[in-house]
Amino acid sequence: MKTGSWRAGVILVGVLACLCAAAEDSVQHPKDPWEGLNRTVYAFNDTVDRLVLSPVTRGYQAVAPDAVETGINNFFSNLDDIGVATNNLLQLKFAEAGSDTGRVLVNTTLGLLGWFDVASQLGLTKHNEDFGQTLGYWGIGTGPYLVLPFLGPSNLRDAPGKLADITLWMNTLPELSASEETALVSFNVINEHSQYLKLEARTDELGHERYVFIRDAYLDNREFLVRDGQIPLDDDLYEELDDE
Repeated sequence: MKTGSWRAGVILVGVLACLCAAAEDSVQHPKDPWEGLNRTVYAFNDTVDRLVLSPVTRGYQAVAPDAVETGINNFFSNLDDIGVATNNLLQLKFAEAGSDTGRVLVNTTLGLLGWFDVASQLGLTKHNEDFGQTLGYWGIGTGPYLVLPFLGPSNLRDAPGKLADITLWMNTLPELSASEETALVSFNVINEHSQYLKLEARTDELGHERYVFIRDAYLDNREFLVRDGQIPLDDDLYEELDDE
C-alpha cells in the first residue's frame, strides 16, 4: 500500500470538516465563508510549522551544501514534471506536454535521475501545472477557500486536485518499502519547505494579518495560474481607463 494514502485521508477529513462547519461560520470574505474554521486550522498548521517543520528544515539547510540542496530540489522537480506533463495533456496543451516529457527524459538520463537540470540548459522550459488547474481549465469553479491540515491553503476545487496530484506523484516512484517511501516523502516536504523560509520570515512581520495575506496571495496566484497569466480587467478598471 502506498504511503500517500494517509495524505489523501488528511485532505478528505479537512474537506469534510469544512463542509460540516459551513452553516456555522459567518461570511467575512466572499471567497472565505468558513474563515473561523480556516483560521483554526491555519493556527494549527502554523504551530506544527514553527515547532517541527521549520527547525528541521533549518537544520537540513545548515548541514547540506548548496550543491546538494540544488540536486535534491532538481530530483523532486524532475518527478514533478511527470504530473505537469500529464496535466498539460489533459488541458490539450500538446506542445507543453511534449516539452515536459522531453524534460523528464533528458533529466532522467543525462541529468542522472534528475540530479542535474540539463533540460533547462537545453531550452526546455519548466512549466507549472497541477490537477486543480486542469479542473479550472475545464470550467470548474474554485468554490470556497479552505485551509487543509498540514497541507495549507486550498479550495473546494484544488483540494481534490491535490489528492490526484499526490496519488500520481506516489505512483511515479519505483517499488519501495514503506520506510523508504516515508523517508522520500519526508525529504520532499523538507525540500519544498526550504524554498519558502525566506518568504515566511517576511510574512511573520504581518502578525495577525498574515492569514489574510496568505489567503489573498493564494487566491490571486491560483487565478493567475489557471488563466495562464491572462487575468481580465474588471469593468470598473475599464471605465477608469476609458475616462483617461
